[in-house]
Amino acid sequence: MVVRLPKAQPGMLFGSGKVAELGEVIRQAGIELVLIDGPVTPVQQRNLERDWKVKLLDRTGLILEIFADRARTREGVLQVELAALSYQRTRLVRAWTHLERQRGGLGFVGGPGETQIEADRRAIDTQMVRLRRQLSKVVKTRELHRAARRKVPFPVVALVGYTNAGKSTLFNRLTGAEVLAKDMLFATLDPTMRAVTLPTGKQVILSDTVGFISDLPTQLVAAFRATLEEVLEADLIVHVRDIAHAETEEQARDVAAILSDLGVDETRPQIELWNKADLLDAAPHAGLSARAEESDTIFLGSAVSGQGLEALFDAITLRLDDLRHEDDIVLAHDEGRARAWLYEQGVVVAEDSDTQETRLRVRWSDRQKRLFRDLAQGESRGDGEEN
Repeated sequence: MVVRLPKAQPGMLFGSGKVAELGEVIRQAGIELVLIDGPVTPVQQRNLERDWKVKLLDRTGLILEIFADRARTREGVLQVELAALSYQRTRLVRAWTHLERQRGGLGFVGGPGETQIEADRRAIDTQMVRLRRQLSKVVKTRELHRAARRKVPFPVVALVGYTNAGKSTLFNRLTGAEVLAKDMLFATLDPTMRAVTLPTGKQVILSDTVGFISDLPTQLVAAFRATLEEVLEADLIVHVRDIAHAETEEQARDVAAILSDLGVDETRPQIELWNKADLLDAAPHAGLSARAEESDTIFLGSAVSGQGLEALFDAITLRLDDLRHEDDIVLAHDEGRARAWLYEQGVVVAEDSDTQETRLRVRWSDRQKRLFRDLAQGESRGDGEEN
């Protein structure tokens, strides 16, 4: 039901007449769960649940419920639990109707006169500290994995998009993996990465990420930032859009806003796959196909049928091959490790040396240039420590 709300009432959200009207609908239909697409304060939630005698969830509560059901890896479970505790901490008011009562206790059990809500809030804070500590260990492990991947001379391609856009279906088609791909929100919560050879012969590391959503609750943005950081490491971002969805333009704007919030700058190479083209009628398909043909960054296709994907793979290969430029590097003769790394990467075009130094002409990507800079800085720090 769409309910027009000129002004939100602090106690019940809706006016008394609308509360009674909705309550009658709920009773007659035997409804047990009410979802409100928007924010509901703890007091409003408690009062409406008491009046309607149902369980009530606002937008954040519903997303948390779905996330809790989807999380599979240790990191995913920890992130959902942390976000849920942050959400619950502000809503303790609905769980306790006896807050005016105070209980005594020993000094080490929340001193005399501590209210139940204070004790519960303290317990949640303790649990959140423990979860953050565990998550920080997981984040360090992920950084070690990323560091290991940086040594692999393959570019990283990240699939991003609104939830249920078809990212995991595309991922499975490319990798042969069996990542959960279903017609439901947030089927992918835990990032999955695979080394894959595209049909063009190009070898890349493919990353499947959590689906984005409009008005993502702040607790979830914070909790899943570590997961989404995979996108910041990508050499190329493939934005997968459900082009058959009625609100595909709004979804695309939401994805762009979240990428911007994450710190992905506009210079990062991006291409779009207008997915689920097999669900379009003939006329819209022809119009969108014409638009895609006019652009070298938009491709119309279907991850299910494979239609239009060859052009996408060609474009990915071209973008990653084109992201290379030539530089001149001068190395001292004792910098053999750096010289060996450049040859391992296969980027050396020419070499010349004399008694003082070695001059190298290299053709490399921005990512390889960053890695080389990190390697050179590490070597110089190591020299400093030895000296």
